[in-house]
Amino acid sequence: MADEDPEKMEYDVVVVGGGPAGLSAALYSVRLGHSTVLVERGGGRAAMMANVHNVVGTTEDVSGNEFLETGRGQLESYGCDVRRDVVGSAERDGEHFRLSGDDADYVADAVVLATGFTDARPDPPLPRTGRGLHYCLHCDAHVFVDEPVYVMGYGETAAYVATIMLNFTDDVDLLTRGDDPEWSDEADEMLATHPVDVIDAEVTGVRNGEDGWLEALEFADGNVREYSGGFAMYGSEYNNGLARELGCDVNEDGTVAVDEHGRTNVEGVYAVGDLTPGHNQVPVALGEGAKAGISIHWLLREFPRDPDLVSEEAPVRSEEAPGIPDELLERAAESHTYDD
Repeated sequence: MADEDPEKMEYDVVVVGGGPAGLSAALYSVRLGHSTVLVERGGGRAAMMANVHNVVGTTEDVSGNEFLETGRGQLESYGCDVRRDVVGSAERDGEHFRLSGDDADYVADAVVLATGFTDARPDPPLPRTGRGLHYCLHCDAHVFVDEPVYVMGYGETAAYVATIMLNFTDDVDLLTRGDDPEWSDEADEMLATHPVDVIDAEVTGVRNGEDGWLEALEFADGNVREYSGGFAMYGSEYNNGLARELGCDVNEDGTVAVDEHGRTNVEGVYAVGDLTPGHNQVPVALGEGAKAGISIHWLLREFPRDPDLVSEEAPVRSEEAPGIPDELLERAAESHTYDD
């Protein structure tokens, strides 16, 4: 028996990806009066954060999962649909876009891609993610001030991150784990003139404290070196498949090319957050999502109506306003605080 066709769900805006950038774009979209769905598969880099850093107004005892859950609750309170689904393909469907998920097809006038990237992980043995194994220098360098730190990797980025960490501590090791260095002669000279120890031996074991935090790494040459934590620098795999299917320009490094408002070269398609060039930071992602949401409002809003349409049809009548779907209008009226 043939499978039933997936449910077709129509919106003004579909946001793919439930990290900070996607949440922010969806929040602006729905609060500006556009029917919006956020489709997320769960997980992601933000969900792995043991503590949220560098977000004004958010204390560092908040985990990534707690931060994201609060965001989803905010969206739903304004009438945004939040769905757990995996979007596997995307295409233009006439004047609209159709994104096909495992559970439904999402049809919309505008698309926001907030699908991010996946950090390449080194082979085990490894410390626990967030408790000795970290990926974001600008988020977590402060945690390791005046502590012994490692950097894993064998490329240009690893060499530079190791020397950058000297701004925070005088005890930095660069662990190539038996791989031949691929950094440039310039980086090699930089390492030679800075107090960074390059350790070639493979990691054979991990020692953690009672709280799960890293205490030391064991090496194939028999040495045990103490560390409070460190960073793995093995590159990233950008989740740009949907962008490519929709015809968006993709840069050589795998990021999606966008303008300052998150617009791609395809009208109606936006990309935000870690999927795009720039700093991979929660506050940056929130800002990019906000700018995309505002730009989408300019693209989709009902008024002021195009002068050509007004001249062809008729002046806008008062009963046509407000230009917000009834459900969102009711949600907005319920949320007003000026009568309290």
